[in-house]
Amino acid sequence: MMRRYSIAMLTLMILIFISSTQSWATDSWTGNVNFTLGAKALDEDDWEPVDEHTEVGIHVDFRKQDWPVNIAISLLASVSEEEYVAGYKVESSTSELRFGIKKIWEPTPTMRPFLGIGLGLINAELDIEGYDIDDSTLGFWVTGGIYWTINNSFNLGFELGFSQGEVEAEGYDANAGGGHAALLLGYHW
Repeated sequence: MMRRYSIAMLTLMILIFISSTQSWATDSWTGNVNFTLGAKALDEDDWEPVDEHTEVGIHVDFRKQDWPVNIAISLLASVSEEEYVAGYKVESSTSELRFGIKKIWEPTPTMRPFLGIGLGLINAELDIEGYDIDDSTLGFWVTGGIYWTINNSFNLGFELGFSQGEVEAEGYDANAGGGHAALLLGYHW
């Protein structure tokens, strides 16, 4: 269910971006769509041996040029798999659908450091040879980083972040958030 919801939200975010960038540019709107590739580190005590994830994400932020902060929407997905632990294949995955605000500074025409904060719907799944555990929760996130806008259009940079959200399955509580580190590549309008 969460994967279908995530795919629908990703599709909606891409359609909003494609359909509105030209009209936003003429109406004094500005924003970014950035893709990230990196890693997510979950709490080792909760998730070992599948606590180190590969993570991908899409981040959209936008504002009228006279607003102090951007509205931020993101979708991130991460996964980790161990071939055999005590004779079993173990896979864990998480997804985060984030909403919040992002402050972007422009100390030079190309350099843009940023900080973001907000709430997110965090989902975690654990699969041990067909035995699935799945739960979702409302959590929070904070992120910061820097990117450079090249030729007034293309973003290149990195971000670091943290998210927190407690999930429960079979009477066991675990943090489905964690530390995030990623490279960023995107488009600015």
